[in-house]
Amino acid sequence: MPRLWNETIEAHRSAVREATLDTTAALVAEQGLASVTMSLIAERTGIGRATLYKYFPDVESILVAWHERQIKTHLAHLFHVHDETGDIGKRLAAVLEAYALMQHEHPVHELASFLHRGEHVARAEQHLTEFLKSLLAEGAATGRLRGDVAPGELANYCLYALAGARELPSKAAVHRLVQVTLTALRPVD
Repeated sequence: MPRLWNETIEAHRSAVREATLDTTAALVAEQGLASVTMSLIAERTGIGRATLYKYFPDVESILVAWHERQIKTHLAHLFHVHDETGDIGKRLAAVLEAYALMQHEHPVHELASFLHRGEHVARAEQHLTEFLKSLLAEGAATGRLRGDVAPGELANYCLYALAGARELPSKAAVHRLVQVTLTALRPVD
């Protein structure tokens, strides 16, 4: 097959996959998890059911793929925020603020409870913990952050503390929570 043909087919497959993920997420948000079927997804996406089954065996696999894409996007955003900021203090503050805002903007609901039990979530949490751990170790090495607690413990502290942003009423409250968390990371005299 000519290269252009292969690229066109791959682009089409990618477009169908992305449309399926987006449509399924929208349907679940509109109608709830229990009422979304493969037939409904195919109809709303504008593809045949047989075609849809070539891509995904069931609704759960579509939702897991959608969630994996969301997690990758969130992690990429955190790395971008980290790379756009200056010294360790500012980088850590920017990353924690971005993470807390993600928690605030994506509260746990029926879909999240369903998806957060997957192996992909555990891998992403481990990746995020290691990322924070390295930031905290760098801060401790420079004396900007406390060194009396292991960076891994502090990373877990930050993640659990900032998960509380899900329940906060405003972005101002999220910002205050981040400031309290950062205060706890300062060196102890």
